[in-house]
Amino acid sequence: MKIGLVLSSTPGYSETFFTSKIKRLQDHGFKVVLFTQSRNEDFVLCQVIKAPKVYKNAVLQLVSMILTLTKLITSVATVVKYIRLEREENTSTLNIIKKVYLNSHVLSQKVDWLHFGFATQAIGSELVAKAIGAKMAVSFRGFDISIYPLKNKNCYELLWKHVDKVHTISNDLLEIALNLGLSKHHAIQKITPAIDVEKFHKNGEEPSKQSVIEILTVARLNWKKGITDTLHALQILKNMGYKFNYTIVGNGDDYERIVYAIYQLDLVDYVNLVGKKNVNEVIDIYANSNLYIQCSISEGFCNAVLEAQAMGLLCVVSSAEGLSENIIDRKTGWVVPKCNPEALAQKLIEVLNLPEDQKSLIRKNAIQRVKSDFTIEQQIKKFVTFYS
Repeated sequence: MKIGLVLSSTPGYSETFFTSKIKRLQDHGFKVVLFTQSRNEDFVLCQVIKAPKVYKNAVLQLVSMILTLTKLITSVATVVKYIRLEREENTSTLNIIKKVYLNSHVLSQKVDWLHFGFATQAIGSELVAKAIGAKMAVSFRGFDISIYPLKNKNCYELLWKHVDKVHTISNDLLEIALNLGLSKHHAIQKITPAIDVEKFHKNGEEPSKQSVIEILTVARLNWKKGITDTLHALQILKNMGYKFNYTIVGNGDDYERIVYAIYQLDLVDYVNLVGKKNVNEVIDIYANSNLYIQCSISEGFCNAVLEAQAMGLLCVVSSAEGLSENIIDRKTGWVVPKCNPEALAQKLIEVLNLPEDQKSLIRKNAIQRVKSDFTIEQQIKKFVTFYS
């Protein structure tokens, strides 16, 4: 069976869920091809087929369109079918020409499943799977379901009409999609993220009691990760006399705002922005931390929280979408209302002052749950069933 996975680019360092999925599907005998707009030259896991470029220069764009459409001569039957499908949806002639060009890299291929890694990737390509004789799947992850539709009303109306199967990583995201118009009668399967528990595991020792608390967040520096809310909560702890080091692993477009917040909140001596780290470096940072915070405003599920639990950190997360499924409140960690630094600060103080035996029980519960429910082996078995 051949799976065509549609992404904006080949998976980056933080998108381990895609790379592990590709590897494991290949191990199970599936052929995987990636359809992307761009490619990292060091990506060699599978075949990558890039979409045609869009040029600002009108002459270059015209030449590219002529060359691209000429290459589709060998797929003329598929293109004719695609045009007919678009006309049935009352797409204008000009938009059909644009869509044929933008989807040409897929229209010239044959796959059994065309799987859009994010719902937003399917916009403008909703009819391509039918044209090439493939089944169409789409994954719900976070931004594409929770945020994008807020400023793009009815953006998934055509997707809901033509998708064959839906993959959601959390119940909350599915509920949002149903409210956006997805029919509950669609084939739907929940497959949560998973981690390599052989890599992310506790060394068996309980953390020693320290005068300085080591706190950690691993996340892109993006507004929806709620890092400034976390900083406000930590300012409350600082003003109460708690001593801590807060390490933030990751980079992103919110860097300057976070640096300014650190300065404004007088946390310069308490916060370390260490940038992007490789897997082994992140594991070392987990191993030297006591407490993990993920106070996101919006979050599909969050692999880093699974990793932190597997490494035996006490985890405090917000109520954003999938986080409340990632953590079982008061059993494997704690869930607090999102966008509420005061509630986060209060919960952190409560956690820090728990008896050691209660902390130990939470750690053990979290480690055991990750090992039993969130392994890559379990995840890939579910994907094999998904495509079957």
